[in-house]
Amino acid sequence: MASLGNLSITLALTFAAYALFALFYGAAAGRREVTKSGEHAVYVVFFFVTLAVASLSVLLLRSDFSIEYVANYSNRDLNLFYKFAALWGGQEGSLLFWSWILTFYGAIAAWVNRRYPGKLVPYTLGVVSLTSAFFLVINKFAANPFDRLVMDHGPGLALAPFVPADGNGLNPLLQHPAMVIHPPLLYLGYVGFVVPFSFCLAALMTRDLGSGWIKMARRWTLTAWLFLGVGILLGGKWAYVELGWGGYWAWDPVENASLMPWLTGTAFLHSVIVQERRNMLKVWNVVLILTTYMLAIFGTFLTRSGLVSSVHAFAQSAIGNYFAVFLILMGGFAIYLVVTRRGYLKSEKQLDSWASREASFLLNNLILLAACFAVLWGTIFPMISELVQGEKITVGAPYFNRINIPIGLFLLFLTGVGPLLAWRKTSFASMKRIFLWPAAGALVVAVACVVGGIRSFYAALSFSLAALVTITIVSEFYRAGRARMRSTGENFLRALYTVTAINKRRYGGYIVHFGFVLLVIGFTGQAFTTEGWGEVNVGDRFTVGRYDFECLAVDETEDPNWVGLKATLAVNRNGRPLGTMYPEKRFYTASEQATSEVRIRTSLKEDLYVVFAGMSEGNSKAVIQVWINPLVTWVWIGGMVMALGTIVTILPNVKERRLERRKRELDRLLEATEPV
Repeated sequence: MASLGNLSITLALTFAAYALFALFYGAAAGRREVTKSGEHAVYVVFFFVTLAVASLSVLLLRSDFSIEYVANYSNRDLNLFYKFAALWGGQEGSLLFWSWILTFYGAIAAWVNRRYPGKLVPYTLGVVSLTSAFFLVINKFAANPFDRLVMDHGPGLALAPFVPADGNGLNPLLQHPAMVIHPPLLYLGYVGFVVPFSFCLAALMTRDLGSGWIKMARRWTLTAWLFLGVGILLGGKWAYVELGWGGYWAWDPVENASLMPWLTGTAFLHSVIVQERRNMLKVWNVVLILTTYMLAIFGTFLTRSGLVSSVHAFAQSAIGNYFAVFLILMGGFAIYLVVTRRGYLKSEKQLDSWASREASFLLNNLILLAACFAVLWGTIFPMISELVQGEKITVGAPYFNRINIPIGLFLLFLTGVGPLLAWRKTSFASMKRIFLWPAAGALVVAVACVVGGIRSFYAALSFSLAALVTITIVSEFYRAGRARMRSTGENFLRALYTVTAINKRRYGGYIVHFGFVLLVIGFTGQAFTTEGWGEVNVGDRFTVGRYDFECLAVDETEDPNWVGLKATLAVNRNGRPLGTMYPEKRFYTASEQATSEVRIRTSLKEDLYVVFAGMSEGNSKAVIQVWINPLVTWVWIGGMVMALGTIVTILPNVKERRLERRKRELDRLLEATEPV
């Protein structure tokens, strides 16, 4: 299987190089038959990369430890579920998996746009093929997952093949169901931005910079943005239930690497509406989508170069040099195209008033970019400080929170204000009328927060703005539903469904905004977190907040893959029994690593988060850490609502489906009448 995998990578690289040549040459020379062969080569590349992924999967499932990658990231007693997840558990396998997703996107883009006339699609597929060739070069020459395991016998002696009795096993922190889903979704998001990036570069190269490339790239961007957002959310869930530190986001460099392209992608999805509606922000949109993919590659460079320290990051390797060269060349080429094509990117209209919807979108973009820059600076500052001063100065959560909390609250405010403003200009009388009820609701919530004893300014402001945005969104749905009822006689729920189906983009966006409100409510709960701990023998008690704990037992546990200790804790809240919790401390024998198995009691109000941290000095007492985390559940609910809204937005509207149906009928008619 290793030989088949190696051959598949070689053939995939060969066909990617051919596709690159055929697509660019065929489009430039106007030779349709050559571009068609290039499109077919895109499918062939996907086939061979799929074959390589299948080969590595079989090697992992068979526990073939003659292969270095299998020996490093699997072992005989590893659960079958996680043996498959080991495909992306290490450097070489994850890069092959990245190539598979990239070529899959290329094949889908080729198929969906196979009848699109002109040079735009061939150039787009050419850029995708160039990127595929780059990753396949890495798969073949720098990070080959099919390399044989050998033993080094010292200077002057040949490397001898070596097959260990067992492998090192998958990192215990990765042995969690979320890690089987989180990396693929994250990669689908990261890699997905290559298609709108390629459309943008193709539009610049062909000078076809009208609205066509924007319309073709928008759904691809939404899809990548959805996958990346859900991947980030699942990563937070994994960190929350697996790392045992009481939280779900630590401003870790790898977390930041995924957040940055998500922020710029969010900015693009907002500003592209202005271009479609008002023919403005053309340069801005080009720069945003190019920056988004470059940030995705930059994040990959950070995690694979060894420049940052993280529980997520891969070991230091020469892979980072490949990504640095790719970033410099592609980034430089993109800048060159933007500068030389700036005459084609002039806006046809100007901003009429700051009291307008397009102005709110522009402010939204500026704030999102400010957040992205703050995250970027905090992430790379340790590297800069080490380069300048010779000492790595780490930037912690206080820096990120101090900057991004005000930014996030201002974004929340714009989320409520934007939909209320008219295009071009909103009169003062209209603003006064439309802001009355949302502002009144926000004021009522602010007073309730003060009366309820909330003394955190940011927390009270967050809840108030959440009320403002919620009232805005509800009123938008209510007005649309009532108008539909009056014109058609439908009941309210039917009218609401029809309105959403007719304009999925607008009302799906409102659902996304409401999900963001729920996310912010969940984030705000961190202002009220309570933390405590206790060292206990069997029969001992301790208290954290309103919760009382009694240690009933500390037992040894065992599994073919690990050994450990399990504490049995009886839990009471305000004197009322809530049941029993069983936090564990495990030691994985294959990888020689320890983990804490967290136990969480969840409700809409708060999470009770309990960790068996280990034994005290002398192994005399069990150390139990406890966090009481208010409103965390709303983070996960908010993320799911945002995903639902994005799916609604991606689906074509009723009018769009009709137009597409007519276009397909016309295409069939034209094909039928073509001369033989």
